[in-house]
Amino acid sequence: MKNAILTMGILAVMVVSALAVRVGEPAPDFTSVDSNGKNQRLSDYKGKYVVLEWHNQGCPYTKKHYESGHMQRLQKEWTAKGVIWLTVISSAPGTQGFVTPSQENDYVKQVGAVPTAVLMDPGGSLGHLYGAKTTPHMYIVDPSGTLIYNGAIDDHPTSDQSDIKSSKNYVSTALGEAMSGKPVTDSATRPYGCSVKYKD
Repeated sequence: MKNAILTMGILAVMVVSALAVRVGEPAPDFTSVDSNGKNQRLSDYKGKYVVLEWHNQGCPYTKKHYESGHMQRLQKEWTAKGVIWLTVISSAPGTQGFVTPSQENDYVKQVGAVPTAVLMDPGGSLGHLYGAKTTPHMYIVDPSGTLIYNGAIDDHPTSDQSDIKSSKNYVSTALGEAMSGKPVTDSATRPYGCSVKYKD
């Protein structure tokens, strides 16, 4: 019995690993409803760089980047250069970070955020598709639809705003390198933050 349970556990891990999105492979396509009720499809943005940012308003690590204005500056900088920025909320109802679309729209306006869209994922299907672990957890998809970055926003895994100035921002570095035709130096890093509050 114990061996059977162990085998099932190993198989489950193998399945999860097999489904996990990997740098250098095609990013899984998806359709997700945004906070304005519009369907957003990754395939609609083929030919553009796309950033996926997992978000949770109540997470101290997310607050680090929003209360400092850092995430908003990144959004403004890169969307001005044609990058599509999709913020994703995978918190389940009743968990930290869950918000209604109208609450999220109010928050976006209040903090001056400028993502292309905020994707509402209360069932966690998009989060599980990409294997998002933390808030924030960042992904970059290139114009061909290939995943070129998966990991942390920067190299200081703390909730301290004072760390931002001395941090290496992996997202900006990766976008800058890729747009210059260079390979991404740090294409996969360990994400940090609060665990994504999935329903299961």
